[in-house]
Amino acid sequence: MHYFEEPCISGKNGSGAVFFTGCNMKCQFCQNYEISQLCKGKVLTVEELAEEFLKLQQRGANNINLVTGCIYVPLIIEALQLAKNNGLTIPIVYNSSAYEKKETLEMLEGFVDVYLPDLKYDYNDLAEDLSGVKHYFEVATNAIKEMYRQVGNPQFDEKGIMQKGLLIRHLVLPNHLQNTKQVLKWIHKNMPHKIYVSVMAQYFPEYKAWERKDINRKLTQKEYTEIQQYLEKLGIQNGYMQDLEENEKQYVPHWYT
Repeated sequence: MHYFEEPCISGKNGSGAVFFTGCNMKCQFCQNYEISQLCKGKVLTVEELAEEFLKLQQRGANNINLVTGCIYVPLIIEALQLAKNNGLTIPIVYNSSAYEKKETLEMLEGFVDVYLPDLKYDYNDLAEDLSGVKHYFEVATNAIKEMYRQVGNPQFDEKGIMQKGLLIRHLVLPNHLQNTKQVLKWIHKNMPHKIYVSVMAQYFPEYKAWERKDINRKLTQKEYTEIQQYLEKLGIQNGYMQDLEENEKQYVPHWYT
């Protein structure tokens, strides 16, 4: 049960997060690197995965939150179908780096209710340098357009929990503010204004980030304020910007609309 996603995802009951080991990106700053890069986890059959979905629903989760499941999509679909046949009714959230093939996303149509992609980079050279992937921007933006085609604008229940729709995240990196501005500018110019945008300020240098001079620290207040002002200048109306935490190791987010 994950209580620290955006309010429209976690709410008070929490989001039923299922983290998948292994990731198709190799981000040098990944906070979940033990899962994404070192592949720590446990082996589950499709039947056992379906049972985990149902257990989370029984515990009162607002949704099933599939975190970096890209390389497991065919198996996830099998598990979702099995779980739905056995009473799974809560929304399915696909939590992604956005580095996805359109063909993969097309397989998920009808199974995913909420897409939660993180549009990380506007600059492909930065994506290759920090995350080891090529042509990130073109791949990710095409993927996000496909996600929107499938689920459309956000829809909420009476408690404010998103039942369907697209919420685009972006993690602000220190010393790379222009990258963030370009990402936000693309979202504003190319996506419907009713979608939600979540700007994350929680960056902390984990994994290999300590070895790099450009990303071996948290954001400064000056950097945070600059992005906050740019967001307001663009006029993006729906979504959240995460507070800048004073405690370096505290990842608990505070959000405001």
